[in-house]
Amino acid sequence: MSERPGTFPYTRGIFPDMYRTRLWTMRQYAGFGTAEESNRRYHYLIGQGTTGLSVAFDLPTQMGMDSDHPLATGEVGRVGVAISSLADMEKLFEGIPLAKVSTSMTINSTAAILLSLYLLVARRQGADPRKLSGTIQNDILKEYIARGTYIYPPRPAMRIITDLFAWAAVEMPEWNTISISGYHIREAGSTAVQEVAFTFANAIAYIESALAAGLAIDAFAPRLSFFFNAHSNFLEEIAKFRAARRLYAKLMRDRFGAKDPRSQMLRFHTQTAGSSLTAQQPDVNVVRTTLEALSAVLGGTQSLHTNARDEALGLPTEQSAQLALRTQQVIAYESGIAAVPDPFGGSYYIEELTDRIEHGATEYLDRIEAMGGTLRAIETGYVQGEIQNSAYAFQRGVETGERIIVGVNKFQQESASAPTFRLDPALEQTQIARLREVRASRGQAAVDDSLARITAAARGSANLMPLILEAAGNYATVGEISTALKDVFGEYTEGT
Repeated sequence: MSERPGTFPYTRGIFPDMYRTRLWTMRQYAGFGTAEESNRRYHYLIGQGTTGLSVAFDLPTQMGMDSDHPLATGEVGRVGVAISSLADMEKLFEGIPLAKVSTSMTINSTAAILLSLYLLVARRQGADPRKLSGTIQNDILKEYIARGTYIYPPRPAMRIITDLFAWAAVEMPEWNTISISGYHIREAGSTAVQEVAFTFANAIAYIESALAAGLAIDAFAPRLSFFFNAHSNFLEEIAKFRAARRLYAKLMRDRFGAKDPRSQMLRFHTQTAGSSLTAQQPDVNVVRTTLEALSAVLGGTQSLHTNARDEALGLPTEQSAQLALRTQQVIAYESGIAAVPDPFGGSYYIEELTDRIEHGATEYLDRIEAMGGTLRAIETGYVQGEIQNSAYAFQRGVETGERIIVGVNKFQQESASAPTFRLDPALEQTQIARLREVRASRGQAAVDDSLARITAAARGSANLMPLILEAAGNYATVGEISTALKDVFGEYTEGT
């Protein structure tokens, strides 16, 4: 093919040399228990050669609840680290120079609060906020579609996101202010075509919201980033990444008039498919993850997380997390793949698959546009219904034997028990005790004043970020700040 890597529409990669001059960032998603426990895991991963941190937060933090909220009982630190205040964030990154490390934070409804906490820690370390490198997921629309960790209704939630875009463009210009996620859409059961289409439908909604707020396309688009799934169909996944890059470049140039080439380049993180892992014969998951990681690298990802062999059973052990990282390192340094910008360029089958996926995703985008846009398609349940139908079709294929899952519906055997990670249940009480110490030692009048100012600003149109940052610096908690916004925005329940 005549198109070269690093040239529009970037089908073959966004850089001319791709990994020949710089490898992808090797991130290992981690977080559990208290900030101290997670901090120890981060230091371990850095020592093993990971080149970027990726923070998992527990469900209470994701849902805007403090660790001592009644609904948080039993969930504190379970699927990620518990962060209730600046005191926790300080412990989380103790001994880790944020000026020198790129950090990704998987957080959505409370993204503005957690980014504020991160910035405050970085400032106290002496880092220049304008040079901080990293990503905040901040993708609320996919929560209504596929994941469910929402707090506010969609429209006020979009207001918080555009406030963050505008604020960060000045205060944190090197930071990726959103990671628009297809990963969770795919994990919920979508096809590859739907993953691309619904991710870009969400991206269009964010871009239109930012433009409506008065932001210029080339002022914020270079900091948009994406998060995709590397699933089990090896060749289809490679083609999916290529099709996504090409479709995005055309959308940005032709629909939104982006002139800056950086606005037209699809930059994305990839994670191997958690939903492809099996509790049966967990060692086989190493093979699955390796193939999925290969597809992401051959597809041109900028950043990669490889799942551990035991994640269908629980949180990964240190040993399995190390092996997952070693998988990336072998691909990078031993396979020879990184020596070629686009190893699959010119493959007839890959080119045909790329065209097919782009065409299918475009058809979905046209359909959603005809409905009145992404928010309308979500509010009517169209997007959710399409994913549910695909998930049902996949599961039926497994149950009838049309789709083979090794070790599940064919080649079964009695699996030997594997060592699994065990979280100390006493950590929940440790976390709650620290939270109560923070509340007892802070200046309550300053906290009350800053929370009242957030609520007042939410009723108007002022940018919320400076006020959230101020409250976080006064040791207001994640739950208190979320409640101050909820008092104005209300709470979303599915079907409303």
